[in-house]
Amino acid sequence: MNIGLVAHDSKKKLMQNFCIAYKGILIKNELYATGTTGRLVEEVTGLSVHKFLAGHLGGTQQLGAQIEQNQIDLLIFLRDPLTPKSHEPDVNLIVRLCDTHNIPLATNLATAELLIKALDRGDMEFREIYK
Repeated sequence: MNIGLVAHDSKKKLMQNFCIAYKGILIKNELYATGTTGRLVEEVTGLSVHKFLAGHLGGTQQLGAQIEQNQIDLLIFLRDPLTPKSHEPDVNLIVRLCDTHNIPLATNLATAELLIKALDRGDMEFREIYK
């Protein structure tokens, strides 16, 4: 499965800790991330991550293009809902694209853990139908 990883600045450490905790599951999948998030995840986990540009430099749009082409199966997007972003329209686009293409999306740690455990159990096999 192709897993997308995005984290706003205030959530990057949380994303690193999440990836450390679930490294055993993540290593079995292809990882894609916006630039800074991908680099930080690689640094602490040693996982291989395909990195797009930094989110605010177009990485969010690049990830959106992957979603539009149905090349992402699961997205973990740890967002900071309390701090507005200058590229907020890109963030909203990602959420809309996931809804449009039936891509499971976690925007907080609780949902991310549920989805990653479901992935490990094989509950995401339905994504193969969409490909």
